[in-house]
Amino acid sequence: MPGRIRYRIVACAAALSAMACLPAAAQRSRDLGVPFDGTPGTHNAITDVAGVLVGHTTLISGEGKLVIGKGPVRTGVTAVLPRGADTLRKFSFAGWSTLNGNGEMTGTTWVEESGFLESPVMITNTHSVGVVHDAVIAWRVAHGPADATGAWWSLPVVAETWDGWLNDINGFHVKPEHALHALDSAHGGAVEEGSVGGGTGMICFGYKGGIGTASRLLAAKDGGYTVGVLVQCNTGTRNNLRIAGIPVGREIVSEDPYGFVPSDRGSEVGSIIAVVATDAPLLPHQLKRIARRVSLGLGRVGSVADNGSGDIFIAFSTANPAASNTNGVQDVRMLPNDSLDPLFGATVQATEEAIVNALVAARDMTGVDGHHVRALPHDELRAVLAKYHRLNR
Repeated sequence: MPGRIRYRIVACAAALSAMACLPAAAQRSRDLGVPFDGTPGTHNAITDVAGVLVGHTTLISGEGKLVIGKGPVRTGVTAVLPRGADTLRKFSFAGWSTLNGNGEMTGTTWVEESGFLESPVMITNTHSVGVVHDAVIAWRVAHGPADATGAWWSLPVVAETWDGWLNDINGFHVKPEHALHALDSAHGGAVEEGSVGGGTGMICFGYKGGIGTASRLLAAKDGGYTVGVLVQCNTGTRNNLRIAGIPVGREIVSEDPYGFVPSDRGSEVGSIIAVVATDAPLLPHQLKRIARRVSLGLGRVGSVADNGSGDIFIAFSTANPAASNTNGVQDVRMLPNDSLDPLFGATVQATEEAIVNALVAARDMTGVDGHHVRALPHDELRAVLAKYHRLNR
Protein backbone atom coordinates (compact mmCIF):
# COMPACT_ATOMS: atom_id res chain seq x y z
CA MET A 1 0.00 0.00 0.00
CA PRO A 2 2.59 2.60 -1.03
CA GLY A 3 0.06 5.43 -1.29
CA ARG A 4 -1.12 4.90 2.26
CA ILE A 5 2.41 4.94 3.68
CA ARG A 6 3.28 8.06 1.72
CA TYR A 7 0.38 9.98 3.22
CA ARG A 8 1.40 9.02 6.72
CA ILE A 9 5.04 10.03 6.30
CA VAL A 10 4.33 13.30 4.49
CA ALA A 11 1.62 14.29 6.97
CA CYS A 12 3.62 13.48 10.10
CA ALA A 13 7.21 14.31 9.27
CA ALA A 14 6.98 17.98 10.28
CA ALA A 15 5.40 17.20 13.64
CA LEU A 16 7.74 14.65 15.16
CA SER A 17 8.85 17.09 17.85
CA ALA A 18 5.22 17.66 18.82
CA MET A 19 4.10 14.01 19.06
CA ALA A 20 4.69 10.56 17.69
CA CYS A 21 2.52 9.83 14.65
CA LEU A 22 1.49 6.37 15.76
CA PRO A 23 2.71 3.94 18.40
CA ALA A 24 4.51 0.91 17.04
CA ALA A 25 2.03 -1.45 18.70
CA ALA A 26 -0.98 0.36 20.09
CA GLN A 27 -2.45 -1.17 23.24
CA ARG A 28 -6.15 -1.69 23.64
CA SER A 29 -8.36 -1.63 26.70
CA ARG A 30 -8.37 -5.38 27.20
CA ASP A 31 -4.56 -5.43 27.01
CA LEU A 32 -4.56 -3.23 30.11
CA GLY A 33 -6.98 -5.47 31.98
CA VAL A 34 -10.12 -3.35 31.58
CA PRO A 35 -13.13 -5.66 32.06
CA PHE A 36 -16.06 -5.61 29.63
CA ASP A 37 -19.25 -7.59 29.19
CA GLY A 38 -19.85 -9.72 26.12
CA THR A 39 -17.77 -11.71 23.65
CA PRO A 40 -15.76 -9.77 21.05
CA GLY A 41 -15.14 -10.88 17.48
CA THR A 42 -11.80 -11.86 15.99
CA HIS A 43 -10.48 -8.28 15.71
CA ASN A 44 -12.86 -6.70 18.24
CA ALA A 45 -13.68 -4.15 15.55
CA ILE A 46 -16.47 -3.07 13.24
CA THR A 47 -14.67 -5.01 10.50
CA ASP A 48 -15.68 -8.25 12.22
CA VAL A 49 -18.94 -7.77 10.33
CA ALA A 50 -18.02 -9.43 7.04
CA GLY A 51 -17.53 -6.99 4.16
CA VAL A 52 -17.12 -3.84 6.26
CA LEU A 53 -13.92 -1.91 5.53
CA VAL A 54 -12.35 1.09 7.30
CA GLY A 55 -9.80 3.56 5.95
CA HIS A 56 -8.06 6.64 7.37
CA THR A 57 -6.10 9.62 6.16
CA THR A 58 -4.17 11.24 9.02
CA LEU A 59 -2.86 14.80 8.62
CA ILE A 60 -0.30 15.98 11.18
CA SER A 61 2.14 18.80 10.49
CA GLY A 62 3.57 21.96 12.02
CA GLU A 63 3.72 23.23 15.57
CA GLY A 64 3.58 26.49 17.49
CA LYS A 65 1.48 29.58 16.90
CA LEU A 66 -1.70 29.26 14.85
CA VAL A 67 -1.39 30.68 11.37
CA ILE A 68 -4.67 30.16 9.58
CA GLY A 69 -4.07 28.30 6.35
CA LYS A 70 -0.66 27.00 7.43
CA GLY A 71 -1.29 25.16 10.68
CA PRO A 72 -0.51 23.46 12.93
CA VAL A 73 -2.54 20.68 11.37
CA ARG A 74 -4.09 17.87 13.44
CA THR A 75 -6.98 16.44 11.44
CA GLY A 76 -8.01 13.86 8.86
CA VAL A 77 -10.74 11.67 7.38
CA THR A 78 -12.14 8.25 8.25
CA ALA A 79 -14.20 6.12 5.84
CA VAL A 80 -16.47 3.17 6.64
CA LEU A 81 -17.54 1.11 3.62
CA PRO A 82 -20.57 -1.06 4.50
CA ARG A 83 -20.09 -3.58 1.69
CA GLY A 84 -16.52 -3.05 0.57
CA ALA A 85 -16.25 -2.92 -3.23
CA ASP A 86 -20.02 -3.47 -3.50
CA THR A 87 -20.94 -0.43 -1.39
CA LEU A 88 -22.13 1.57 -4.40
CA ARG A 89 -23.97 -1.34 -6.03
CA LYS A 90 -25.72 -3.02 -3.13
CA PHE A 91 -27.27 -0.60 -0.70
CA SER A 92 -27.82 -1.45 2.96
CA PHE A 93 -30.88 -1.12 5.14
CA ALA A 94 -30.10 1.57 7.72
CA GLY A 95 -31.48 3.77 10.45
CA TRP A 96 -30.11 6.75 12.36
CA SER A 97 -30.67 8.51 15.66
CA THR A 98 -29.44 11.51 17.59
CA LEU A 99 -29.12 12.03 21.34
CA ASN A 100 -28.21 15.74 21.15
CA GLY A 101 -28.19 17.53 17.85
CA ASN A 102 -25.36 20.07 18.04
CA GLY A 103 -23.60 18.43 15.11
CA GLU A 104 -23.97 17.25 11.54
CA MET A 105 -24.43 14.02 9.62
CA THR A 106 -25.46 14.70 6.03
CA GLY A 107 -27.75 12.41 4.07
CA THR A 108 -29.78 11.29 7.06
CA THR A 109 -33.11 12.67 5.84
CA TRP A 110 -32.88 10.31 2.85
CA VAL A 111 -31.79 7.43 5.08
CA GLU A 112 -34.90 8.11 7.16
CA GLU A 113 -37.15 8.38 4.12
CA SER A 114 -35.79 5.51 2.03
CA GLY A 115 -34.49 3.17 4.70
CA PHE A 116 -31.25 2.69 2.77
CA LEU A 117 -27.62 3.71 3.23
CA GLU A 118 -26.39 4.28 -0.33
CA SER A 119 -22.83 5.48 0.33
CA PRO A 120 -19.87 5.03 2.63
CA VAL A 121 -20.02 6.76 6.00
CA MET A 122 -17.35 9.46 6.20
CA ILE A 123 -16.17 11.21 9.37
CA THR A 124 -14.00 14.35 9.51
CA ASN A 125 -13.78 17.72 11.27
CA THR A 126 -16.65 20.19 11.43
CA HIS A 127 -15.42 22.56 8.73
CA SER A 128 -14.42 19.84 6.26
CA VAL A 129 -17.83 18.22 5.76
CA GLY A 130 -18.35 20.03 2.46
CA VAL A 131 -15.09 19.02 0.80
CA VAL A 132 -15.48 15.40 1.92
CA HIS A 133 -19.09 15.37 0.69
CA ASP A 134 -17.96 16.54 -2.75
CA ALA A 135 -15.10 14.03 -2.80
CA VAL A 136 -17.45 11.12 -2.11
CA ILE A 137 -19.59 12.15 -5.06
CA ALA A 138 -16.49 12.25 -7.26
CA TRP A 139 -15.49 8.82 -5.93
CA ARG A 140 -18.92 7.49 -6.77
CA VAL A 141 -18.70 8.85 -10.31
CA ALA A 142 -15.30 7.16 -10.74
CA HIS A 143 -16.20 3.85 -9.12
CA GLY A 144 -19.94 3.50 -9.58
CA PRO A 145 -21.94 1.64 -12.22
CA ALA A 146 -20.71 1.89 -15.81
CA ASP A 147 -23.92 3.70 -16.74
CA ALA A 148 -23.09 7.35 -15.98
CA THR A 149 -26.72 8.07 -15.08
CA GLY A 150 -26.19 5.95 -11.97
CA ALA A 151 -24.08 8.76 -10.50
CA TRP A 152 -26.30 11.69 -11.48
CA TRP A 153 -27.72 11.95 -7.96
CA SER A 154 -25.86 11.47 -4.68
CA LEU A 155 -26.57 12.26 -1.04
CA PRO A 156 -23.46 11.01 0.80
CA VAL A 157 -23.39 10.47 4.55
CA VAL A 158 -20.66 12.67 6.06
CA ALA A 159 -20.40 13.32 9.80
CA GLU A 160 -18.21 15.61 11.90
CA THR A 161 -16.80 16.50 15.27
CA TRP A 162 -14.86 19.67 16.15
CA ASP A 163 -11.04 19.61 16.42
CA GLY A 164 -10.37 23.37 16.55
CA TRP A 165 -8.56 23.32 19.91
CA LEU A 166 -5.67 21.36 18.38
CA ASN A 167 -6.12 21.89 14.65
CA ASP A 168 -6.14 24.86 12.28
CA ILE A 169 -9.76 24.09 11.51
CA ASN A 170 -10.30 27.27 9.49
CA GLY A 171 -7.28 26.49 7.34
CA PHE A 172 -9.27 23.87 5.40
CA HIS A 173 -6.41 21.39 5.24
CA VAL A 174 -8.59 18.40 4.34
CA LYS A 175 -8.59 18.15 0.56
CA PRO A 176 -10.53 15.89 -1.84
CA GLU A 177 -7.52 13.62 -2.27
CA HIS A 178 -7.48 12.94 1.46
CA ALA A 179 -11.07 11.71 1.43
CA LEU A 180 -10.34 9.64 -1.69
CA HIS A 181 -7.30 8.11 0.00
CA ALA A 182 -9.35 7.09 3.03
CA LEU A 183 -11.85 5.41 0.72
CA ASP A 184 -9.31 3.71 -1.53
CA SER A 185 -7.14 2.47 1.34
CA ALA A 186 -10.03 1.04 3.37
CA HIS A 187 -9.35 -2.48 4.60
CA GLY A 188 -10.71 -5.25 6.79
CA GLY A 189 -9.08 -6.77 9.85
CA ALA A 190 -7.56 -4.71 12.63
CA VAL A 191 -8.54 -1.03 12.63
CA GLU A 192 -6.18 1.80 13.57
CA GLU A 193 -7.45 3.66 16.64
CA GLY A 194 -6.76 6.80 18.64
CA SER A 195 -5.34 9.89 16.96
CA VAL A 196 -5.92 8.75 13.40
CA GLY A 197 -8.19 9.74 10.52
CA GLY A 198 -11.06 12.01 11.43
CA GLY A 199 -10.19 11.47 15.09
CA THR A 200 -6.68 12.93 14.85
CA GLY A 201 -7.38 16.18 16.71
CA MET A 202 -10.21 15.06 18.97
CA ILE A 203 -10.54 15.24 22.77
CA CYS A 204 -12.61 12.66 24.68
CA PHE A 205 -13.72 12.98 28.32
CA GLY A 206 -10.93 15.46 29.03
CA TYR A 207 -8.19 13.27 27.58
CA LYS A 208 -6.87 12.77 24.07
CA GLY A 209 -9.53 10.97 22.06
CA GLY A 210 -10.26 9.96 18.49
CA ILE A 211 -11.24 6.73 16.75
CA GLY A 212 -12.22 3.59 18.64
CA THR A 213 -13.94 0.37 17.67
CA ALA A 214 -15.21 -2.88 19.17
CA SER A 215 -17.48 -5.79 18.30
CA ARG A 216 -19.67 -8.42 19.90
CA LEU A 217 -20.58 -11.96 18.84
CA LEU A 218 -24.00 -13.20 19.82
CA ALA A 219 -24.41 -16.71 21.17
CA ALA A 220 -25.58 -19.41 18.78
CA LYS A 221 -28.97 -19.51 20.51
CA ASP A 222 -29.37 -15.81 19.65
CA GLY A 223 -28.46 -16.31 16.00
CA GLY A 224 -24.66 -16.04 16.19
CA TYR A 225 -24.79 -12.56 14.62
CA THR A 226 -22.05 -9.94 14.86
CA VAL A 227 -22.42 -6.31 15.92
CA GLY A 228 -19.56 -3.85 15.35
CA VAL A 229 -19.27 -0.22 16.46
CA LEU A 230 -16.85 2.51 15.39
CA VAL A 231 -16.81 5.88 17.17
CA GLN A 232 -15.15 9.21 16.65
CA CYS A 233 -15.10 10.39 20.25
CA ASN A 234 -14.74 14.08 20.99
CA THR A 235 -17.19 14.46 23.85
CA GLY A 236 -17.53 14.25 27.62
CA THR A 237 -15.82 15.78 30.64
CA ARG A 238 -13.10 14.28 32.80
CA ASN A 239 -15.13 14.44 36.01
CA ASN A 240 -17.84 12.30 34.43
CA LEU A 241 -15.59 9.63 32.89
CA ARG A 242 -16.37 6.13 34.08
CA ILE A 243 -14.53 3.01 32.98
CA ALA A 244 -15.79 -0.39 34.15
CA GLY A 245 -18.22 1.56 36.33
CA ILE A 246 -15.41 3.35 38.20
CA PRO A 247 -15.17 7.20 38.31
CA VAL A 248 -11.75 7.13 36.67
CA GLY A 249 -11.83 10.80 35.67
CA ARG A 250 -12.11 11.90 39.30
CA GLU A 251 -9.29 9.59 40.39
CA ILE A 252 -6.72 10.60 37.76
CA VAL A 253 -5.71 14.24 38.10
CA SER A 254 -5.28 16.04 34.79
CA GLU A 255 -5.33 19.58 33.48
CA ASP A 256 -8.43 20.95 31.77
CA PRO A 257 -7.66 20.57 28.05
CA TYR A 258 -9.93 23.45 27.07
CA GLY A 259 -8.67 26.73 28.47
CA PHE A 260 -11.89 28.57 27.59
CA VAL A 261 -14.19 26.32 29.64
CA PRO A 262 -14.37 27.16 33.37
CA SER A 263 -13.28 24.13 35.39
CA ASP A 264 -16.35 24.36 37.63
CA ARG A 265 -18.74 24.35 34.68
CA GLY A 266 -17.76 20.95 33.35
CA SER A 267 -19.78 21.21 30.15
CA GLU A 268 -19.20 18.87 27.25
CA VAL A 269 -17.57 20.83 24.44
CA GLY A 270 -17.32 18.26 21.66
CA SER A 271 -19.37 15.55 20.03
CA ILE A 272 -19.42 11.86 19.17
CA ILE A 273 -20.26 10.02 15.97
CA ALA A 274 -21.02 6.29 16.11
CA VAL A 275 -21.39 3.84 13.22
CA VAL A 276 -22.99 0.48 14.01
CA ALA A 277 -22.76 -2.47 11.63
CA THR A 278 -24.41 -5.87 11.91
CA ASP A 279 -24.98 -8.93 9.76
CA ALA A 280 -28.33 -9.60 11.44
CA PRO A 281 -31.26 -9.32 9.02
CA LEU A 282 -32.94 -6.14 10.23
CA LEU A 283 -35.27 -3.66 8.58
CA PRO A 284 -34.76 0.12 8.76
CA HIS A 285 -37.10 0.71 11.70
CA GLN A 286 -35.24 -1.98 13.65
CA LEU A 287 -31.89 -0.45 12.78
CA LYS A 288 -33.12 2.89 14.07
CA ARG A 289 -33.81 1.12 17.35
CA ILE A 290 -30.26 -0.27 17.29
CA ALA A 291 -28.83 3.21 16.67
CA ARG A 292 -30.71 4.56 19.69
CA ARG A 293 -28.95 2.03 21.95
CA VAL A 294 -25.61 3.75 21.30
CA SER A 295 -26.84 6.36 23.78
CA LEU A 296 -26.82 3.76 26.56
CA GLY A 297 -23.24 2.76 25.83
CA LEU A 298 -22.28 6.43 25.84
CA GLY A 299 -24.03 6.85 29.17
CA ARG A 300 -22.08 3.96 30.65
CA VAL A 301 -18.87 5.89 30.06
CA GLY A 302 -20.30 9.01 31.68
CA SER A 303 -21.71 11.33 29.02
CA VAL A 304 -24.79 13.37 29.84
CA ALA A 305 -25.14 14.77 26.28
CA ASP A 306 -24.83 18.43 27.19
CA ASN A 307 -26.22 21.24 25.05
CA GLY A 308 -22.89 21.69 23.26
CA SER A 309 -22.52 18.04 22.28
CA GLY A 310 -23.51 16.54 18.94
CA ASP A 311 -24.27 12.85 19.48
CA ILE A 312 -25.30 11.30 16.16
CA PHE A 313 -25.47 7.60 15.34
CA ILE A 314 -26.15 5.48 12.25
CA ALA A 315 -26.68 1.71 12.04
CA PHE A 316 -26.75 -0.52 8.97
CA SER A 317 -27.16 -4.20 8.15
CA THR A 318 -25.15 -6.18 5.61
CA ALA A 319 -27.93 -8.76 5.31
CA ASN A 320 -30.48 -8.62 2.47
CA PRO A 321 -27.94 -7.62 -0.22
CA ALA A 322 -30.57 -7.75 -2.98
CA ALA A 323 -33.05 -5.50 -1.19
CA SER A 324 -32.12 -2.42 -3.21
CA ASN A 325 -32.62 -4.11 -6.58
CA THR A 326 -35.07 -2.14 -8.70
CA ASN A 327 -36.39 -4.97 -10.85
CA GLY A 328 -39.57 -6.57 -9.58
CA VAL A 329 -40.60 -7.54 -6.08
CA GLN A 330 -37.76 -8.30 -3.67
CA ASP A 331 -37.94 -10.80 -0.83
CA VAL A 332 -36.24 -9.74 2.40
CA ARG A 333 -35.55 -11.43 5.70
CA MET A 334 -35.99 -9.92 9.15
CA LEU A 335 -35.74 -10.91 12.76
CA PRO A 336 -38.88 -10.59 14.86
CA ASN A 337 -38.81 -7.72 17.32
CA ASP A 338 -38.87 -10.21 20.20
CA SER A 339 -35.40 -11.39 19.08
CA LEU A 340 -33.73 -7.97 19.16
CA ASP A 341 -32.74 -7.81 22.84
CA PRO A 342 -29.35 -9.55 22.40
CA LEU A 343 -28.53 -7.12 19.56
CA PHE A 344 -29.47 -4.17 21.76
CA GLY A 345 -27.19 -5.46 24.50
CA ALA A 346 -24.33 -6.07 22.05
CA THR A 347 -24.64 -2.51 20.73
CA VAL A 348 -24.43 -1.02 24.22
CA GLN A 349 -21.44 -3.19 25.13
CA ALA A 350 -19.52 -2.54 21.90
CA THR A 351 -20.15 1.21 22.12
CA GLU A 352 -18.79 1.37 25.65
CA GLU A 353 -15.65 -0.55 24.71
CA ALA A 354 -15.11 1.40 21.48
CA ILE A 355 -15.04 4.67 23.43
CA VAL A 356 -12.56 3.31 25.97
CA ASN A 357 -10.44 1.89 23.13
CA ALA A 358 -10.28 5.37 21.60
CA LEU A 359 -8.99 6.76 24.91
CA VAL A 360 -6.46 3.99 25.45
CA ALA A 361 -5.06 4.13 21.90
CA ALA A 362 -4.61 7.91 21.84
CA ARG A 363 -1.33 9.60 22.79
CA ASP A 364 -0.47 13.03 24.18
CA MET A 365 -0.82 15.73 21.55
CA THR A 366 0.22 19.38 21.29
CA GLY A 367 -1.50 21.48 18.64
CA VAL A 368 -2.23 25.09 17.77
CA ASP A 369 -0.79 27.78 20.05
CA GLY A 370 0.80 25.09 22.19
CA HIS A 371 -2.53 23.64 23.34
CA HIS A 372 -1.67 20.34 24.97
CA VAL A 373 -3.98 17.42 25.65
CA ARG A 374 -2.86 14.57 27.84
CA ALA A 375 -3.67 10.99 26.93
CA LEU A 376 -5.30 8.74 29.50
CA PRO A 377 -2.29 7.33 31.43
CA HIS A 378 -2.30 3.54 31.25
CA ASP A 379 -0.50 2.87 34.52
CA GLU A 380 -2.78 5.18 36.46
CA LEU A 381 -5.85 3.63 34.86
CA ARG A 382 -4.72 0.17 35.90
CA ALA A 383 -4.00 1.39 39.43
CA VAL A 384 -7.47 2.91 39.79
CA LEU A 385 -9.19 -0.23 38.51
CA ALA A 386 -7.11 -2.36 40.86
CA LYS A 387 -8.04 -0.08 43.77
CA TYR A 388 -11.71 -0.83 43.09
CA HIS A 389 -11.04 -4.53 42.37
CA ARG A 390 -12.10 -4.13 38.74
CA LEU A 391 -8.83 -5.02 37.02
CA ASN A 392 -8.56 -8.19 34.94
CA ARG A 393 -5.04 -9.42 35.70
